[in-house]
Amino acid sequence: MPDQAVIKTKPVVHARGEGSAYWMLGGLYEERLTAAETGGELTLMEFTIPVGMGPPPHIHAQDEVVYILEGTANYHLDGTATTVGPGSVIFIPKGAKETFEPTTTLRMLSMYLPGGADRFFAEAGEPAPRREPPPAPTSPPDVERLTAIASKYGLQLLPPGS
Repeated sequence: MPDQAVIKTKPVVHARGEGSAYWMLGGLYEERLTAAETGGELTLMEFTIPVGMGPPPHIHAQDEVVYILEGTANYHLDGTATTVGPGSVIFIPKGAKETFEPTTTLRMLSMYLPGGADRFFAEAGEPAPRREPPPAPTSPPDVERLTAIASKYGLQLLPPGS
């Protein structure tokens, strides 16, 4: 029997569609588990990202594990390119440079260890009125605003093409 003093949080169960959802960078970003729910241990996000709506190059201050549920993408990890599809698993250690371009609508789970990435998405995104990607953006993202928010959460956004 586990030592009860070690357990920091209670079990959490969320049905599909529960938790907060945000529109950001042309995609739907859904909280599946937040840092608050896991005692800071991890954040689990589900992303639905249309073709052409991938993130700018960036570097996380935490490890990330990605599991592709549906769709395909070209991933760029520390200068190495690879194509991923359903069932692909990607480990991105903290400090690695990452970006990706969906080549079809991409649905994926991303786990951040330790947690906290959910706070970035909550502040940088806008509450999603529907659980679907937003209409395509008509203007470029406010990179200055995103960079300022990202820096508060240990995320470094890099210039496109870097």
